[in-house]
Amino acid sequence: MAATGGDGFRWCVGWLVFQLELGGERRSARGNVPSLINGAPLSDKEHNDQENFDYDHDAFLGQEEAKTFDQLTPEESKERLGIIVGKIDVDKDGFVTEDELKAWIKRAQKKYVYDNVDRQWKDFDLNSDGLISWEEYKNVTYGSYLDDPEPDDGFNYKQMILRDERRFKLADKDGNLIANKEEFTAFLHPEEYDYMKDIVVLETMEDIDKNGDGLIDLEEYIGDMYSHNGDSQEPEWVKTEREQFSEFRDKNKDGKMDKEETKDWILPADYDHAEAEAKHLMYESDANKDGKLTKEEIVEKFDLFVGSQVTQFGEALVRHDEF
Repeated sequence: MAATGGDGFRWCVGWLVFQLELGGERRSARGNVPSLINGAPLSDKEHNDQENFDYDHDAFLGQEEAKTFDQLTPEESKERLGIIVGKIDVDKDGFVTEDELKAWIKRAQKKYVYDNVDRQWKDFDLNSDGLISWEEYKNVTYGSYLDDPEPDDGFNYKQMILRDERRFKLADKDGNLIANKEEFTAFLHPEEYDYMKDIVVLETMEDIDKNGDGLIDLEEYIGDMYSHNGDSQEPEWVKTEREQFSEFRDKNKDGKMDKEETKDWILPADYDHAEAEAKHLMYESDANKDGKLTKEEIVEKFDLFVGSQVTQFGEALVRHDEF
């Protein structure tokens, strides 16, 4: 597997080749990319307001929509931002609170999840009954591989099917092997649901634990991120990761990560990037320091917000009735 940019995205690298083999967007086992785990940054850009507000733009608008704002004039950006403010102010009291701002940022970041599920839904709901059964999913995803789950192409489809079935059953709260929209979303994006996070940890450990002892040792941890390929010296970032493992990941200092230590690594609960960004935007924009923002205060600091992540959707600005 390849290296991932941040701890929050650790588990996202999965069965990429398998997805390509199946010729589509279908994701199996670990092929889901989390959008907003508490530990996942809101942007891949550096957060340095001394240089630019690119991180804030990605956080407020979402990375794709932030790009569209870069093409707008200041007047257009202010106008569209004003529309967004009206949507953030859920209780319509004329003010945007920190909680409302945080909720907006989280929703902006999760929009890709909803869009992804909507795109795939019609492909799996074969009988158009508004539900997706395990049989529908299995037949669409694996097709001819069901007859020969261990072909000579290097993939163990039998194992993949079992993993997917295990995850499907966990997402299926009522246990009827038929998923409604919410359950199917939990299946495709388990990182977004508290009751699914144990499966995220389990699948991650299964993929990294090469010797099958149920733990992740240092070499397995490094091997998941970096392959020597004959290099005599490791890059500095690999050396740093070794130190991170010893000093922070392996909390009980037994040389391995167990389930709880792995969970702390890939699903850290002690830092919420959306909350931190909401506090940052509030601090920078709250001119009278009353703990809430008016539309005027936000628009006055428009260059902090747009191009940014509060407006993840350009369509949310144009088709603002969507919210």
